[in-house]
Amino acid sequence: MVSTLLSVSSLLAQSSFCCSFPGSPKPKIFAEQSRALALNLFSSQRQFNRSISGRALRSVCFFNAGDKSKGDLQEKETGLDWPILKRWDVPWEWQTVSLTSLACGLSFVLTGLVEAAAIPYLGLRIEELSLDEKAEILFLDQGITTAVVLGIMYSVANTFQPLPEDVFRYDWRDPFSLQKGWLLWAGFGLVGALTAIALTGAAMSFFSGESPQRETDALVRLLPLIGSSSISTACLVGITGVFAPVLEETVFRGFFMMSMTKWVPTPVAVIISAAVFALAHLTPGQFPQLFVLGTALGFSYAQTHNLLTPITIHAFWNSGVILLLTFLQLQGYDIKELLQAT
Repeated sequence: MVSTLLSVSSLLAQSSFCCSFPGSPKPKIFAEQSRALALNLFSSQRQFNRSISGRALRSVCFFNAGDKSKGDLQEKETGLDWPILKRWDVPWEWQTVSLTSLACGLSFVLTGLVEAAAIPYLGLRIEELSLDEKAEILFLDQGITTAVVLGIMYSVANTFQPLPEDVFRYDWRDPFSLQKGWLLWAGFGLVGALTAIALTGAAMSFFSGESPQRETDALVRLLPLIGSSSISTACLVGITGVFAPVLEETVFRGFFMMSMTKWVPTPVAVIISAAVFALAHLTPGQFPQLFVLGTALGFSYAQTHNLLTPITIHAFWNSGVILLLTFLQLQGYDIKELLQAT
């Protein structure tokens, strides 16, 4: 650009010099030619600058596009676009997870102890109660425990407002969506859980040579209430098909498993939460089946990020068992013997 300006200045000076002396040949024509040449030089310089700028701009755009495509490729390679591998945006740290889990466990135990201590003060004698009255007390006990534990957990979570949209999410919309339909994937999870648990039970029987005992299972302790009356059946379905799934899935999947994905991959969090879920039932003989069930519940939740999915699976599983045993009891079968045999 500087050289062009110098050339133009030289030409203008020459044209002025030629015009200043008499007798020079056609000074006017020479001056016009000089100006035309100067304009051509300016035009050429502008075109050159534009071409350089255009190339630079295209280079920058190509560089950015390359970075974006590389980022997209890396995201696809890491599998972040798979819903079942997606992590939650957890707003709290491990201290909150530990203390909240401890508080939920203590509140579960203390609530039961307080209720047991309060029953005599209410003038109630457990041994004198009918089966329907015992079922009603169990229903009330489970309802109070569920409210206390979830109240503690939600009160802690509310201190981190605003929460991400997929934290403690109960979404009734699009139940049959192929990607995140909560009812559709609940069906897949239930079928998968039934199949896996059946295979696990068969494998345990084959390798141990005998059927696993269920004497310590909570279900065995409920056997006197199963099929005794419609009131008892309704209370048991409410306990096992409503309160237990809502409480356990919100705690083990909706809080614990979700929080674990902040530090470990989602499949690892599913396995850890399934093991904790099985251990929390305090039935060592049923650990393999409960672990398999917890794994199915965890992966179904990871797929939809909607707590209605594992809650539905858990509810159908528990209430289905109660209703099936009630039907068998009414048909005259010894359901205790059946449980020990299966």
